[in-house]
Amino acid sequence: MTKIINWGIIGCGDVTEKKSGPAFNKVDHSKLIAVMRRNLLKAKDYALRHHVPYYYNDAASLIASPEVDAIYIATPPSTHAYYAIQAMMAGKPVYVEKPMASSYKECQEMNRVSKETGVPLFVAYYRRTLPGFLKVKELIESDSIGKPLAVNIRLTRPANIDEQNKGWRVDRSIAGGGIFHDLASHQFDFLDFLFGPIVEAQGCSSNNNHWYEVEDTVSACYKFSNGLVGNGLWSFVAANEAKEDTMEIIGSNGVVKFSGFDHQAIELHTQGGVLEFPYLNPENIQYNLIKQVTESLLFGKDCVSTGLSAARTNKILEEITRNG
Repeated sequence: MTKIINWGIIGCGDVTEKKSGPAFNKVDHSKLIAVMRRNLLKAKDYALRHHVPYYYNDAASLIASPEVDAIYIATPPSTHAYYAIQAMMAGKPVYVEKPMASSYKECQEMNRVSKETGVPLFVAYYRRTLPGFLKVKELIESDSIGKPLAVNIRLTRPANIDEQNKGWRVDRSIAGGGIFHDLASHQFDFLDFLFGPIVEAQGCSSNNNHWYEVEDTVSACYKFSNGLVGNGLWSFVAANEAKEDTMEIIGSNGVVKFSGFDHQAIELHTQGGVLEFPYLNPENIQYNLIKQVTESLLFGKDCVSTGLSAARTNKILEEITRNG
């Protein structure tokens, strides 16, 4: 009989309501049996609504529970390393939200503990498993645009109310940086998935608002080992008229254009015209990756998003914003 992975969640906030939490009960051989939140009433409310048998307001109790086999950490980045290391030291595999941690140094420590304990560590860069992003990878690998030459990223939008009220995503002590760290991490991880590690990266950043202190506008250039070069512009205090979410891979025979977050149709531009492909996301957007993680734990299958790959993204984010 195939074993079931019984999951516990540390930090059952908004991201777990639809994006991830329900997927743990939809994946074969997987079950969500415990949740933790510092506010016990909120933990209980989540448990009742999602039919989870156990709930806690103490992470150590969830980690120590003999009922819990593996742990999903969905807290802000500042506590990722702390909880992940505790869980791995207890022999329990970890699936941690992105960015992997609030610093590259913390990522290295998490990977060190994973290696020394032999306990697997995965990170929630789920774009590596979504049909739309896999279509982008397929188009590139099938030579649809010829040799990839350059990458352009543009992500600009106004500040939202949470950012104007200095939410945790713009608090360096909690998030490790600003919205760039939160959102561009997805984009750079996907580029790592497409082309391998970035070998050179630099940038400049600035703060142009009166709401929070971390960077809100970033410009970057970067290079991959195969000679592919890239650039990017991010601004999270721009006018609504400047709103844009574009990733573009330019090749010798065409270009692929797609969005990082809006999930608009992917466009393939060649001499033959323009073809469009839908994203086709699952209902719970992390489902495909959670399925991979579960199958990796049970059957030894490969998983596309690990602590080793995710740490590289933290490193690039820090290199780009170092001189901000």
